[in-house]
Amino acid sequence: MAAVSQGFKTDLLGAIPSLRAFAVSLTQNADKADDLVQETLVKAWDKHESFQPGTNLKAWLFTILRNEFYSQMRKRGREVQDSDGIMTARLAVHPAQHGQLDLKDFRGALEQLPEDQREAIILIGASGFSYEEAAEICGCAVGTIKSRVSRARTRLQEILKISGEDEYGPDAISAQVTGTAAR
Repeated sequence: MAAVSQGFKTDLLGAIPSLRAFAVSLTQNADKADDLVQETLVKAWDKHESFQPGTNLKAWLFTILRNEFYSQMRKRGREVQDSDGIMTARLAVHPAQHGQLDLKDFRGALEQLPEDQREAIILIGASGFSYEEAAEICGCAVGTIKSRVSRARTRLQEILKISGEDEYGPDAISAQVTGTAAR
């Protein structure tokens, strides 16, 4: 086995926060997300020779994470996430956000989306991947990702009963996820 380069190690460590955020969006559970990220890092480390330098390491890692998640889902079968409501109860909103998109409401709406739409909107809106990169991670066509994101945005607006841009949060992430211009 060839030695792992320092650049690879540094880039791998730098990707951990994004991997964890994506893992939490998939698993809806912080502990399971941490396990998923750890498994992803172990696989990436073991298979570092198959990574092509000069390509997108983050996309490669997200693909490993996504594949690992679906492998675990197949092994484990379906189970109810947050059945006791502990994770949902911990979500809080700063009082200054009155009248704007509430994190708890948004998270609940996000959980109502089909997995493929939730995955696409998280990759594009929250993780900052391009449509092409998201399509590569998901193993589907760019048009499919665009459709999933569009359907997810439409469904989120329906669930949250949002009728105008003034009802979104003022931050750039909210604007990107919902497809509106940041103010």
